[in-house]
Amino acid sequence: MNKKKKIIIIVISTLLVIIAIAAGSYFFSLSAVSDTPEVVEFTVNQGDSKEVVAENLKNAKLIRSKYATLVYILISGKNNIQAGDYKLSRNMTTQEIINVLATGEIADDERPTTMITFKEGIRLEDYMALLAEKTNLEYDTIISEVNDKEFLQTLINDYWFLTDDILNDELYYGLEGYLYPNTYEFYVDTTLDTAIRKMLNETDKRLSNLKSKIEASSYSVHDILTMASIVEKEAVHVEDRAKVAQVIYTRMDLGMNLGMDVTTYYGVRKDMTETLTTVDLNDENPYNTRVATFLGLPVGPICNPAISSIESVLNPADTDYIYFYADIITGNVYFTNSYDEFLEFRKIYG
Repeated sequence: MNKKKKIIIIVISTLLVIIAIAAGSYFFSLSAVSDTPEVVEFTVNQGDSKEVVAENLKNAKLIRSKYATLVYILISGKNNIQAGDYKLSRNMTTQEIINVLATGEIADDERPTTMITFKEGIRLEDYMALLAEKTNLEYDTIISEVNDKEFLQTLINDYWFLTDDILNDELYYGLEGYLYPNTYEFYVDTTLDTAIRKMLNETDKRLSNLKSKIEASSYSVHDILTMASIVEKEAVHVEDRAKVAQVIYTRMDLGMNLGMDVTTYYGVRKDMTETLTTVDLNDENPYNTRVATFLGLPVGPICNPAISSIESVLNPADTDYIYFYADIITGNVYFTNSYDEFLEFRKIYG
C-alpha cells in the first residue's frame, strides 16, 4: 500500500470517528435531563422565536443543549411552536418536549376536553360551527378570525404547504381545503389558534408522506388541494376518484370548461341538497366552473378532502374520459368520451 492510499484511509477513518462522535453527542444531547418525573411549568409567549424557546428550555433545565434542540426542530420540521402554558417533565426527551410545544396541548386532568369529528368533504364553515358547538369558542368571532390576514401569515411561516395563495382576497376562506378531516380531542377552553394548528399538524403529517410527489407536480399544492376537493365532492367511491381526477386534467389540457356543479354549489353558498337555479349556474364568482367562459380551476378548494382524493389527484387514472355524470342517490359515477352518452346518463340518473 503506497503512502497516498494510507493517508486517504487515515483521513476517512478520522472523519468517520468524528462523525460517530458528533452523532453520539447529538443524540445524547436530545435525551432526558433526568430520570425523575419532576414537573416544571413552562410558558411560551406569543411571538417567541425558536431560539428564545430553546434558550428558555435550557435555562429551565428541561433540555441538555440549546443548539441540539434547534437542530432537531429544523430536521423534524416542527417549526410551529405554539404559545401557551405547559407542564413539562424533566424525564421527557427533547423530541417529546418539542412535540408537546408543536401540538400546543398536553394532558391536564383539570381541564375538560371534547371530541370532535370533522368529516371529509365538509366546508370550513361547518368545521367552525362544530368547534363553536363543542367548545367555548363563539362562531361569529372565529369565522372572522380564521380569515384574518395576520393570523394566516403566521401559519404560512410555520407550515411548508401553506403559501401566499391562501391570502387571495377572492377566496371565501383561506384555509378551506387545508384542515384535515379527522377526529380530534380539544380542550373545551381551547383557542382558535390551537385548534387550527392541531388540524394543520395532521394535514402536515398526511401531506409530508406525499411531499416528493407534490413538489414534482407541475401544479402548486393549492391547485392540488383544489382539484382534490372537487374529486371529494364528485366521487363517493374511492375507485372513482382517480378517474374524476383524470377528467379534470384532460379537460384543462384540452382547454375545456370544467363545468362541475359542485363548484357552483360552493360559489353560490348553497348546500348540495338544494336545487341550482339558472341564476346560480350563471353566477360569475371565482369558484363557479359552470359559467361558459370560466376556464381552469376555481380560485381555491371547495371543501376539506380526504387523503384518498389528494392521492387520486397525484395519481390520476390512465384513462381518457372527457365526461362523467355522478348519481347523487347511489354515489355511482358514469364515465364516457361521448357527449351524447353523457346526456343519456343525465337523463337516466338525473
